[in-house]
Amino acid sequence: MAAAAATAATKGNGGGGGRAGAGEASGTRKKKGPGPLATAYLVIYNVVMTAGWLVIAVGLVRAYLAKGSYHSLYYSIEKPLKFFQTGASLEVLHCAVGIVPSSVVLTSFQVISRVFMIWAVTHSVKEVQSEDSVLLFVVAWTLTEIVRYSFYTFSLLNHLPYLIKWARYTLFIVLYPMGVSGELLTMYAALPFVRQAGLYSISLPNKYNFSFDYYAFLILVMISYIPIFPQLYFHMIHQRRKILFYTEEHKKFE
Repeated sequence: MAAAAATAATKGNGGGGGRAGAGEASGTRKKKGPGPLATAYLVIYNVVMTAGWLVIAVGLVRAYLAKGSYHSLYYSIEKPLKFFQTGASLEVLHCAVGIVPSSVVLTSFQVISRVFMIWAVTHSVKEVQSEDSVLLFVVAWTLTEIVRYSFYTFSLLNHLPYLIKWARYTLFIVLYPMGVSGELLTMYAALPFVRQAGLYSISLPNKYNFSFDYYAFLILVMISYIPIFPQLYFHMIHQRRKILFYTEEHKKFE
């Protein structure tokens, strides 16, 4: 799941701002952006999403300081996490109506993967909500999204600080493996509870002559990380070199 969603950490096709920074990657060409009304909407959307993830970050810090422990911090930010992560579903609509020049299929996959992790795993299997692995991916997501939505906002305003650009194309080196590890460990922790409860599973016989084993499905999802994670991680490393170092070299010759 993070293997799909985390591509947004280095490519501009996952969020409200679209391929912000694509002009920087190419060095000389800049794609035509959205119109004034669409730009205003996207700026507002990205500001709200940045603020939302900042609320989650502050909630985590305040809960930690109050409890003096990092265990079970998920409960302190559960509602805003669900709200703002589900709110990212609007990004699919942005692509569909054309105000963000990105693939609807890829963006849908990225968003659905996160929503799946929140609702179909963490929300549905309450026994895992106190697992430290949940905090692992929540922290990784939170830092990634604060940077990502800030990047989109400033890019849309044509005033992108280098620090934010650098953070967007650098922090994933740590945050991506961190998020993937948290997701995998959380799904693994959920497996025995899913099997015991028969969660979301459909057994035969039934009038539709159809069966579904959610336990086996979760295992398949976990296995899918094996081929996907290395590909995307090294692709993002390549994107980082292309965007950060190419831009710097280009400026030297201007």
